[in-house]
Amino acid sequence: MSATGKVNPLHLHGALPRFDLFETELVVPGVRELLVDLETHLAALEADLKATNESDWSSLIDPLETLSERLGFAWGLVGHLMGVQNSETLREAHSSVQAEVVGFGLRLAQSRPIFEALESLRAADAFRGLEPAQQRIIESLLREARHAGVGLADRERERFNEIQAELADLGTRFSNHVLDATKAFGLVLREPDEIAGAPESVRQLAAQNAREHGEKDATPEQGPWRITLDAPVLMPFLEHGERRDLREQLYRAYVTRASAGDLDNTPLIARILVLRQEMAGLLGFESYAALSLDSKMAADVAAVGDLLEALRTASIDAAREDLVVLQRYANEIGLAGSLRLWDVGFYSERLREARFDYSEEELRPYFPMPRVLEGLFALAGRLFGVSIEAADGETTVWHPDVRFFRVRDEAGKSLAAFFLDPYSRPGDKRGGAWMDECLGRTGLGSEAPREAVAYLVCNQTPPVGDRPSLMSFDEVLTLFHEFGHGLQHMLTRVDYGLASGIRNIEWDAVELPSQFMENWCYHRETLLGLSGHFETGEPLPVELFEKIEAARTFRAGSAMLRQIYFATMDIELHSEDLEQSGESVFDIQRRVAERTTVLPPLAEDRFLCSFGHIFAGGYAAGYYSYKWAEVLSADAFSAFEEAGLEDAAAVSETGRRFLESVLALGGGTPPMEVFKAFRGREPSPDALLRHSGLMPVR
Repeated sequence: MSATGKVNPLHLHGALPRFDLFETELVVPGVRELLVDLETHLAALEADLKATNESDWSSLIDPLETLSERLGFAWGLVGHLMGVQNSETLREAHSSVQAEVVGFGLRLAQSRPIFEALESLRAADAFRGLEPAQQRIIESLLREARHAGVGLADRERERFNEIQAELADLGTRFSNHVLDATKAFGLVLREPDEIAGAPESVRQLAAQNAREHGEKDATPEQGPWRITLDAPVLMPFLEHGERRDLREQLYRAYVTRASAGDLDNTPLIARILVLRQEMAGLLGFESYAALSLDSKMAADVAAVGDLLEALRTASIDAAREDLVVLQRYANEIGLAGSLRLWDVGFYSERLREARFDYSEEELRPYFPMPRVLEGLFALAGRLFGVSIEAADGETTVWHPDVRFFRVRDEAGKSLAAFFLDPYSRPGDKRGGAWMDECLGRTGLGSEAPREAVAYLVCNQTPPVGDRPSLMSFDEVLTLFHEFGHGLQHMLTRVDYGLASGIRNIEWDAVELPSQFMENWCYHRETLLGLSGHFETGEPLPVELFEKIEAARTFRAGSAMLRQIYFATMDIELHSEDLEQSGESVFDIQRRVAERTTVLPPLAEDRFLCSFGHIFAGGYAAGYYSYKWAEVLSADAFSAFEEAGLEDAAAVSETGRRFLESVLALGGGTPPMEVFKAFRGREPSPDALLRHSGLMPVR
């Protein structure tokens, strides 16, 4: 019972969250009560370590895991709700205690008694008798402590802590600004010609949005229609809306989000980069990029640059040819003059339709979400021998749309569970898609290991009226991607909580299982198996699948180059001292764009102001990880191709090997060793280039 007289769900760690008990007013007292208790336990641990002057796994690592678990559960629950059920009162509560949470995290990471005990344990003969996963945990804790400033002198450590607190606040403000800017924009269309070309799904969502904003008589047929910057509305409109002036208006609004007025993220970005550079310098690194890569799979900044340059070289000519072809086609069907950025999506879709004779919107009726989930779960069964069952009502949820599922092994034993929050809610849910941990697997404190539980969050097209959510093919890919993350979290066999699931995995390797799962969307049996027309139940016609497969490499050079642009910009931003160079972040963006785009961004482009991955997420100096891990994932999938995708027994056997290595070993084994355990060799980029249609002819 908390000081408020209510059971505080933040204190119920180790069990499924009680969302029915959550109240915003419980956050501040709940977090503060927890921090007081954690400080007491931390001080007791330090006293014991000083008194005994020696330590072993159970006396040192187990208490550290307990401290981490309790804080991670409580603060993770608050952070989760900030992403999926954001409100002004929750923001205020989060902001009130964020600095205190960061402060305790630093207090723990900078503890000299713990650091010295870790060093002692690392040097002891007993270290060699520990399991490899245990050894890796100790090595990681030592590195994390050094990165947290444990070795700094008092004055420098005080400054380091000030930087960490300010960065945490800046990241939260950045994310809130993007959410607010996205939510604030709405373009109301009242004339039929303004909505011309927009697919039925957009008309329905836009009419529903208009009704929610006071246009009570809005209908998909007659309007008015409210177009937003939310992806399920914006992206299809940019691809299908016939009014070029409206596409331009929406495009400009999108690339300038959170770049003006009270929501301007420009000063926040500048401050974030300066602070990160200063922090890296305090720790003895020449740049924040060097600091970031010290704990990643890539050896150094040069190794990342080599990969990005190799992929840029492989894709730049193809991207230029893409633009030439698109320009020619656009002129042939009526565009006067040159393509502009708001034309690319529109004419790309027209060219795709002409070349492959299908449209993305034509696919939606075949991918109602319930059917897609059935097919996804069936694939998991074939590959990994698990069954996934709906368990709605077994626990509380944060929104009526949220589903709960149990994962079981072939004998029916429960292995793990996950929440699925599938639909876009621009009013209180941030954009994008992600997997996060709710509970991690651990053998600490119980006879049987505690099961892992995941949050899977998407922003796909919601149901409209009595129609189910009809997913675009991109939304299907996204669901598979996040489910891949979830599988690694849930199917881990590591019983040490500090290295189970996705914990302790190098950031540039963590995308391997997620991107691996996307490949199955281009496998005929899988895609046809998860399709079913929402009215007739008929599966996707074979000829449509063949067109999807043929279109996989459509504009692949452009798609590859786009990611190279983002990744290079990220590394450049975090490799320079902007105060010394005198460059602005937008100067760097323009400089990078000269080498990595074929249609340069607008002069007023402020995409960086909404680039949450690197300014409010975990991808700072790490956005390259998507491409680094895509090399791993494509190569991993090629093992299934070599075994024979139509050979069910071979696919199952290869899937079990993938389970026993990539999914099971988690953060307890270095990722290169994990990959070699599955593939029998180091990774090669050939499979990625082949899947992308960019492999040079030899």
